[in-house]
Amino acid sequence: MSEQAKWYVVHTYSGYENKVAKNIEKVVESRQLHDLILEVKIPTEMVDEIKDGKKKEVERKLFPSYVIIKMVMTDDSWYIVRNIRGVTGFVGPSSKPIPLTQKEVDALGVEERRVEVDYKVGDNVKIVGGSLEGFSGNVTKLDTNAGTVTVVVSILGRNTPVDLELSQVISDD
Repeated sequence: MSEQAKWYVVHTYSGYENKVAKNIEKVVESRQLHDLILEVKIPTEMVDEIKDGKKKEVERKLFPSYVIIKMVMTDDSWYIVRNIRGVTGFVGPSSKPIPLTQKEVDALGVEERRVEVDYKVGDNVKIVGGSLEGFSGNVTKLDTNAGTVTVVVSILGRNTPVDLELSQVISDD
């Protein structure tokens, strides 16, 4: 059933985001609804704030008055979320919930995707995609979150760093 789960956006009263999220999580626990409501998120970012000449790092909500929920949309799950205190409704035309597209989910960064590769910084790799296919090189930088790898390749006798997608490189064992 969890493969039917999609991300939905719920509108809340201003300042109620945390209460709404906690209350949804409490209802999920008490009614054993883990198969219907999988995750509740409030997207935030860390921001440097300067007050009275002092710099302080604070967490700020990216979308005030909104909570993002990964759930299987049924009459029961809709009713439960809709009737949580502080919820004003789902985002969508005439309060008809419309799930976020995968592109929107990726842009919001609400789903963490773990990517594992079989090489690390310092390893020799072979390029299997793109214009440098067939070349080999040494990994100097690896960013699995961004899905990129920097490989130093010898082109015309010069070591040249090249940024590639993770899928364009394989371990050169």
